[in-house]
Amino acid sequence: MIRIETKRFEELTPYELYVILKARFDVFVLEQECLYEEFDEKDLKALHVCLYEDDVLKAYLRVLDKGVSYEEASIGRVLSLDRRKGYASMILKEGIRQTEEVFHAEAVHIEAQTYARSLYEKEGFEQCSDAFLEDGIEHIEMIRRKR
Repeated sequence: MIRIETKRFEELTPYELYVILKARFDVFVLEQECLYEEFDEKDLKALHVCLYEDDVLKAYLRVLDKGVSYEEASIGRVLSLDRRKGYASMILKEGIRQTEEVFHAEAVHIEAQTYARSLYEKEGFEQCSDAFLEDGIEHIEMIRRKR
């Protein structure tokens, strides 16, 4: 059974926080071999969106209000632990919904790894920058305007 939960930092249990940070470390640091500032204090201001299947974390992202990372609301740290099962699309849709419902966002700004561009384009994001390297991986900035 799939369920999605959204919590503010202070609502996360120590176990939930551990599972989130371990997943982010496993995907971004170990799998993608990126050494970057994982603990950037934005987590303290974020909505943490977790997708579980049978109580096992399968996908995650964080949502930030306007002015935290960008002028617009933003979504980041998007990951799926089990690929090609639709989890990334499901959690992205929920992240967008949260930006609109909680933060009343008219637009969402992301930095996307270029290989994942089509995932974001399917949800209405449009490229708004040239490609650039961040932590050794090519990225682009993308914007999605509320429909």
